[in-house]
Amino acid sequence: MAMNKRGPGGKSGGGGGRGHRPGAVDHSVLTAYELRGGKVSAPARKAAPMRRPVPSRPTEVWTEAQWLEALPPVLAQLPAGVGEQTLSEALSEVQQRQLAAYMVMLAHWNSTFNLTALRDASEMLSHHLSDCLRVLAPLLRHLHTADLLGRETPPRLLDVGSGGGLPGVVLAICCPQVQVTCVDTVGKKAAFIRQVAAELRLPNLKAEHARVEQLQGRYELITSRAFASLPDFVKLTRSLLSEGAVWMAMKGRAPDEELAELPADVAVFHVEPLQVPGLDAERCLVWMRPEGEAQGVA
Repeated sequence: MAMNKRGPGGKSGGGGGRGHRPGAVDHSVLTAYELRGGKVSAPARKAAPMRRPVPSRPTEVWTEAQWLEALPPVLAQLPAGVGEQTLSEALSEVQQRQLAAYMVMLAHWNSTFNLTALRDASEMLSHHLSDCLRVLAPLLRHLHTADLLGRETPPRLLDVGSGGGLPGVVLAICCPQVQVTCVDTVGKKAAFIRQVAAELRLPNLKAEHARVEQLQGRYELITSRAFASLPDFVKLTRSLLSEGAVWMAMKGRAPDEELAELPADVAVFHVEPLQVPGLDAERCLVWMRPEGEAQGVA
């Protein structure tokens, strides 16, 4: 007489039992892993090894003396806009000290008020200070061509969405003959620029905490850096242009799509490519005026 073999779980045969289909899984032998939906044949998995975080490089912060040491090589590569001079020849020792002191203040306030995303000194030099200094030559060229420097009243320049004062503070330091107004909707940024004007003794620099469309007054030149698209920029500031005034927008690569969306009564009379020392990126100035204004060369 054949012996009755017992299958898994006490069932008769290898897979018998009443109603049991050949090849069906016997749920009485499933593990907790399998009952949660895992495959019966899934092997046990080893936990992935923990990755140690890569230590970040400490932020490089310069003293005023270090900024003064870093400035001359950059200034020597930048045109001054007058003759063959470079900015190292055109800017006085006092102005260079003011630029260095401003960058120290910007880094110090930035740790609390988040004035700019960049905190590393070498990046602030190339991406902020050098970038703003590069527009000095085109700006001065325009001021001379438009005969704005020979008047009794100094030309007025508006920096829209100035943030921590880029480029407004830099332009005020380097162009004491120009009255610079920086406007920003964030109160702490306007307060910082007022502090810079007081500490560096810049009577030609002031800050406005307001939306640009709420401002009063007229300006001979309106500029912006990373503020808005060109159509929005001209729409929000058009009422602030004085007679014969122009827009000078600082941009990265030539903004072809934005240029195509400008209203028909805004004339783009120059898209000027710029090379910024230490910065491997495209930069340009977009010069615009209301259509029908007197033609001048920027």
